[in-house]
Amino acid sequence: MSNKIDILIRMANDIGNFFNAESDKELAANGIKNHIFRSWDPRMRQAIISYNKEDGSKLSDLARQAIAKLD
Repeated sequence: MSNKIDILIRMANDIGNFFNAESDKELAANGIKNHIFRSWDPRMRQAIISYNKEDGSKLSDLARQAIAKLD
């Protein structure tokens, strides 16, 4: 796996960790999705969406749920 996707995975999981404090996990996933949509370059979003579809094993459950909403 390339270093670039590893960085995106770490970033997505870090965002997920921040939103994990939210007790409503659907609301938390939407917060992650919105943050990634607003803050990440479209190429970054496409790379993490592709990774989530192909493997996704290094993403937290919450990050996977949120990224699936981006597609």
